[in-house]
Amino acid sequence: LILLLILDNLGINITALLAGLGIGGIAIALALQSILEDLFASLSIFLDKPFEVGDFIVVGEFLGTVEHIGLKSTQIRSLSGEQNIFSNTDLLKSRIRNYKRMSERRVIFTIQITYQTSFKQLNIIPTMMQEIITNQTNTRFDRAHFKEFGDSSLVFEIVYFILSPDYNVYMDVHEKINMQIFQRFEQDNIEFAYPTRTVLISPEKRIKDFV
Repeated sequence: LILLLILDNLGINITALLAGLGIGGIAIALALQSILEDLFASLSIFLDKPFEVGDFIVVGEFLGTVEHIGLKSTQIRSLSGEQNIFSNTDLLKSRIRNYKRMSERRVIFTIQITYQTSFKQLNIIPTMMQEIITNQTNTRFDRAHFKEFGDSSLVFEIVYFILSPDYNVYMDVHEKINMQIFQRFEQDNIEFAYPTRTVLISPEKRIKDFV
């Protein structure tokens, strides 16, 4: 601005220069738009801290551990080993799930048993689920209910909490629960169901149709 004022005082026509600077400024602003957006997004990540280096996050269909947060992009190492790089602007526009900050993990699963199961066997399953889950470490039992009559099975829904955000801990505990469920069902002669369909044909109906 000072330089332009000096040139104007020297009698130089600065109108064309101003027009050129204006057009150049617009061009530079458009060229730097995406870069400035990423810089502001980086500042937002630094101030709000939706995630930090070392956090395990899920962004859309991508998941992995945050390795580096830069001025323009963020690097995430996936479970399969490759590195995914996101621009900070695109990252903040996405829905981010941060599993590192999870204090506990809610687990919900279903068990399907056959319709030939007796009422006595049916009645002990909720208590059996509670005992199996409560006996595990790092767990908190929530509920176990006879949920519905399925097409080919009786469906139970069980919910419990893993008192650790670690995925390996969850898998270890859930494996033990599955093993004990299988063992208890085997002891009590409770059969797991699988998709089947039984067709009953009435003899009288067949004769009538034939005639």
